[in-house]
Amino acid sequence: QVQLVESGGGLVQAGGSLRLSCAASGSIFSTNTMGWYRQAPGKQRDLVAAIPSGGKTYADSVKGRFTISRDYIKNTVYLQMNSLKPEDTAVYYCNWRGKAVTTTGVADFDSWGRGTQVTVSS
Repeated sequence: QVQLVESGGGLVQAGGSLRLSCAASGSIFSTNTMGWYRQAPGKQRDLVAAIPSGGKTYADSVKGRFTISRDYIKNTVYLQMNSLKPEDTAVYYCNWRGKAVTTTGVADFDSWGRGTQVTVSS
């Protein structure tokens, strides 16, 4: 019921910057949290940053380098990534949590984007 479209990944040299975007659409009733996770090859998917209705959360490894922001009207979340390091290389996934309208009413949903590759070369 909720679709996520990510953009902004790519290849960048260490020290460079990238900006990821993720737009949520569909039968959205209310949005609780939007965020970004990442998964490197052979590793689990970990939280990078999240922005609930109040406050922001960052993984320790990205604090001071990444900034998450959200456009509440457009249901879009952004991740500005500065001072990128090779260890930031991963597939970045957008996550949306909230309530969506279904045929039987309103229900909680946890939706994921398809992922966008971020590669940082040394």
